[in-house]
Amino acid sequence: MIGEQHLDTEALIRKLWHYCNILRDDGLSYPDYVEQLTYLLFLKMADEQSTTHLPPEYSWKSFVDLSAREMHRHYGMALSALSECSGMLALIFRNAKNKIRDPAKLRLLVVELIGRTEWTGLPTDLKGDAYEGLLEKNARDTKSGAGQYFTPRPLIEAIVECVSPKPGEIVCDPACGTGGFLLSAHHYLVNRNPQMSKAERSHLTRRAIRGVELVEEVARLATMNLLLHGVAGRNENELPIECADSLRTPPRFKADVVLANPPFGVKGSVKYTGEGRRLRGLDDDLTIVRPDFWVETANKQLNFLQHIAAMMKANARAAVVVPDNVLFEAGAAALIRRRLIETCDVHTMLRLPPGLFYAQGVKANVLFFDRRPALPTNGRKLWVYDVRSESRFTRTRPLRRLDLQEFVDLYCSGRRKDRTAKAAVAARWRRFSTDEIAASADCSFDLTWSGVRAPIERGVHRLDEISRLLAEDLNRALASIAEASLPKPSRE
Repeated sequence: MIGEQHLDTEALIRKLWHYCNILRDDGLSYPDYVEQLTYLLFLKMADEQSTTHLPPEYSWKSFVDLSAREMHRHYGMALSALSECSGMLALIFRNAKNKIRDPAKLRLLVVELIGRTEWTGLPTDLKGDAYEGLLEKNARDTKSGAGQYFTPRPLIEAIVECVSPKPGEIVCDPACGTGGFLLSAHHYLVNRNPQMSKAERSHLTRRAIRGVELVEEVARLATMNLLLHGVAGRNENELPIECADSLRTPPRFKADVVLANPPFGVKGSVKYTGEGRRLRGLDDDLTIVRPDFWVETANKQLNFLQHIAAMMKANARAAVVVPDNVLFEAGAAALIRRRLIETCDVHTMLRLPPGLFYAQGVKANVLFFDRRPALPTNGRKLWVYDVRSESRFTRTRPLRRLDLQEFVDLYCSGRRKDRTAKAAVAARWRRFSTDEIAASADCSFDLTWSGVRAPIERGVHRLDEISRLLAEDLNRALASIAEASLPKPSRE
């Protein structure tokens, strides 16, 4: 068997992606390729490790030496059978199907790519980073729509450094996508704490990292991503990733750190409400009772904020990506902002430039808050850092970690008293009174200041948009008038 230890991460990614290009000829999309690769990698590693209880008739050895046609048939049968299993196998193989139509191409993938590498023997960082590199390439393929599950890694790394997870803590992402936040937290804990005790390392591997993802295909990728980075659950029935709707039930455990980029999109088909609605006899199939929620709303982003607050331990820390409308909308959004200020120390907001996520033009922010209900509101401050103004990022000029370094330096995790002195030299960095925010009619977080060109521009953008629409309507009207005034052609 030929090992791959001499390969670096980029070389391994190129090799994996080379076979994707071959399989594209068979009609496989990028997501389909990564999914099939996940199945095969898991089967190969389970064979190498002998720790996962695969039915022997569907193990790697059961089909690897077959002819192309026999392998194709047996692989399809194996996926179908494994999809009916429980625990880890259920999460990896649920609804699994063989999407590789050409038996020769399947055999090429099995024998030449997966089979020639001893994956368990590869360094964890190498195989894990290579797999994550595939996920990133997949996310950049705008046609696949996978970008909605992939938060830019420089942003994730900056957020994790600010929140600073500690050994022994539980880190959770209730909308984890492919696991970017969770893996970054794991890397941070390993790199910053080389002297962890045996108990702390066991906790990090088996209990510290917890994620929930609604879409089963994405939950599968997140699970494999964590496994390749050396993160496992306590056992096959308690995994680091759960495929479920986070919002459907109150959290089953409390977290020390919550990191999340919940799905954007204002309205969902399901409404979440408190216990009172059920008592009034108004519950139905599209109403989920959450007695721990403050406000009834179908807005998914607002419900994730309520859910995150509910899952935080006392003194827990959270960093949540939210779109602009969460900051200034009235109604349910205003009530949730007020309750968030009352029950948590909402201390920092990072304004992000548009275009970082899959929905171009969406303007987002990161809210940082701590669960400190006993802390008086008097004297508390909300610090705002604006990286949006005068910053433009594109595919050819993506966001870099360096672009966020000033914010990370100013954030000063655990040393907030130092911020006032540093604010004088940072034009993008301002503080606002939490008391004044709470006293405003809608408890708005839509905060502006002079000195940085158009830090928010919400009103300006709306005026520009209205002007553009009026101009288009006027041009269409003028075109119609001009067309009507032209002489009609003769019918003779």
